[in-house]
Amino acid sequence: MALLLAAGMTGAGVTAAQAGTTHAGAAQRGTVQAVDILDQLRAIPGMQVTEKTSALPGYRWFWLEYRQPVDHRKPRGPWFEQRIMLQHKASDRPMVLYTSGYNTPETMFTAEPTALVGGNQISVEYRYFTPSRPEPADWSKDDIWQAATDEHRLIGALKTIYKGKWISTGASKGGMTAVYHKRFYPRDVDGSVVYVAPNDVNNNDDHAYDDFFKKVGTDPECRAHVKGLAREFLKRRPAMLKRFKAAADEGGWTFNILRTQDRAFENSVMDYEWAFWQYSLQSDCASLPAVNASDDDIYQTLDTISGLSFYSDQGLEPYIPYYYQAGTQLGWPTPQFKSLRPLLRYESSYQPRTYVPRDVPMRFDRGKAMRDIDRWVRGNANHMLFLYGSNDPWGSEPFRLGHGSRDSAVYVAPGMNHSARLIDKLTADEKAKAIASLKRWAGVEAGTQSLKSAPAADDPLQLQRPPL
Repeated sequence: MALLLAAGMTGAGVTAAQAGTTHAGAAQRGTVQAVDILDQLRAIPGMQVTEKTSALPGYRWFWLEYRQPVDHRKPRGPWFEQRIMLQHKASDRPMVLYTSGYNTPETMFTAEPTALVGGNQISVEYRYFTPSRPEPADWSKDDIWQAATDEHRLIGALKTIYKGKWISTGASKGGMTAVYHKRFYPRDVDGSVVYVAPNDVNNNDDHAYDDFFKKVGTDPECRAHVKGLAREFLKRRPAMLKRFKAAADEGGWTFNILRTQDRAFENSVMDYEWAFWQYSLQSDCASLPAVNASDDDIYQTLDTISGLSFYSDQGLEPYIPYYYQAGTQLGWPTPQFKSLRPLLRYESSYQPRTYVPRDVPMRFDRGKAMRDIDRWVRGNANHMLFLYGSNDPWGSEPFRLGHGSRDSAVYVAPGMNHSARLIDKLTADEKAKAIASLKRWAGVEAGTQSLKSAPAADDPLQLQRPPL
């Protein structure tokens, strides 16, 4: 749902270690180097290493598990294993730290900054997302400082091998994660590239989202059509619920968290407009069904855009750690659904508490954590790029720079949505400036200011579109 930021991609990973095969293939590059990096990784205290078959030329792929304290203030207390994916190119190349904010991708991909600096890349799974979850789970330790300290500790361990420049990056909640890490440990990395990260400083004032939906894009007919379809779902509630129930029965979905299929259905409807603009382009309006289309076509667009299976227990359960954080520190969007009234029955359920089991205690900090982050960015941001898509609702409350920020910038890619590949979509002048800044921070030669176009499937926010 729209309360949930786009997660990192997940997928089926290779299950067997392929060290022997990889070493043989690496002989042409130099067997000593190949063996050394594996040995160096295994020599890090608390690190478990499994090598997988690489799908990217020039890289080796390692799945790491790193032992982390549940509470960094009590390092002698309980521990858990944090999962990290390492794409190794060369130990003397820059390292790009990709913070997913959710589960780490189980497939190799090249983040935009990684491609630009020709670097290594690690993708870090956020604490409390399985399997990187302590058992039993003390949910009070699912906070931004503890997660930032996970990254700080991991970086300290890996810098014994990768001693060059470090760049942090992430998109959506992963972008927020990169900002929070930079705030608490500003010297860990030499630069940060932050994609589509919201900055909910005042959780009680969300008028920016309503303003966004009034003027998003350049086609008023498209805006009206998306709103009209959302209203049509509610008008046809019995027909939509009939199809939803059939899909749930077939898929074995249950609805203990949202209590009823009707509530689940309505939450998907409240997400529809947001979901369209987050993951679609304005040109996709042409593919939407007419408001007077058949029940099957109307149901299909709701399922395609909102993803009805997500509102089941099976869809929601993996994202409970996010909802917990949204309801305790991060804040959440509360747009007004005026165009859907009086057809709504459960509008008040549109909040994180609804998506966290009742036996998990939650208390919102009234914005204390986010106000601290906002003050720090405005007063201390150094070597940071913030990128947004102009048609992405999550950019309604962006990070802003202040008088204390240095060598940093905020860029908006025209007509773009919630993407982790926005440098390539900037205007020519802004693109050149962004690339030059990143390469300077990474300590690589400027060279030609160009970026090979990557397929959409290599965008971690598009490869597997996560629930909203």
